[in-house]
Amino acid sequence: MSEHFGTLSDGTPVHRWTLERAGTRVRILSYGGIVQSVEVPDRDGRTADVVLGFADLDGYLATPEPFLGALIGRYANRIAHARFRLDGVAYALEPVDGPHSLHGGARGFDKRVWDVEPVEHGVRLSRVAEDGEEGFPGRLEVAVTCTLDAAGALRFAYEAVTDAPTVVNLTHHGYFDLSGSGNAAGHELRLAASRHTPVDADLIPTGALAEVTGTRFDFRTARKLGTGYDHNFVLDKGVTAAAVEVAELCDPASGRVLTVATTEPGLQVYTGDHLPEPLVPGAGVALETQHFPDAPNRPEFPSTVLRPGQVYRSETVYGFGVR
Repeated sequence: MSEHFGTLSDGTPVHRWTLERAGTRVRILSYGGIVQSVEVPDRDGRTADVVLGFADLDGYLATPEPFLGALIGRYANRIAHARFRLDGVAYALEPVDGPHSLHGGARGFDKRVWDVEPVEHGVRLSRVAEDGEEGFPGRLEVAVTCTLDAAGALRFAYEAVTDAPTVVNLTHHGYFDLSGSGNAAGHELRLAASRHTPVDADLIPTGALAEVTGTRFDFRTARKLGTGYDHNFVLDKGVTAAAVEVAELCDPASGRVLTVATTEPGLQVYTGDHLPEPLVPGAGVALETQHFPDAPNRPEFPSTVLRPGQVYRSETVYGFGVR
């Protein structure tokens, strides 16, 4: 089901699509590919929205910085000093995080209106990022298919092709609050990650892959998440052809459980400590499946290069349950 959701200042209409299956109801916007809401029951059958979002389009336009629920591209996370070299050619990007590139630039995929068409149990969002958009090379054709499976899990299937060598790193930037109360402080996290990528003061990776043993980054056994995280975890499974479960987030009070399965080698955990008003710090937890930050400048990291004739494919599945 689709409905009119608002109009941008240039007259472009924005629509909202509602998906419902197996007790999960999801609302997705054509603006930014934003997942506005995800409604699921708790252990007592009481339904609540478990992601952060705004009630109207003006909320997203007035508060773009936290990327609430949006599709992120052409490159999720940070690229140091907003530049990289590919095949000997230097590219300068749009700096938005101090001197660095973040989440695709000032007008990344999260601030574009996507074409949307219905598919079985979901929608297919698509757009073309022209050569030079936000400084990235190559004309990139992108499609993201969002569906609900028979168990009510939300699946993102990403595809992209290019006409020139480029870098691609796509993700979904949802913030989860399984309590449905606007406070994710009591959530517990488990991660299948024995290493993480340490960062400098600007949250740029140093290039090291550090063991989590004996540190605050060790979530191999479920424990309370707390605050103070905006870090990429190196998933033990690496890059896989099919999505593999790598994370579990639980709210003990409501009994709601979120599982994350992905083909990606990394997962960014952000505890929302710097969410701007009208949001409250710590109101939600972002679990962004991804390749590593600054990989275009780190040949030792898994490659994010996409060349003509290749197809970028990635899949992430968010499952919902109770205990």
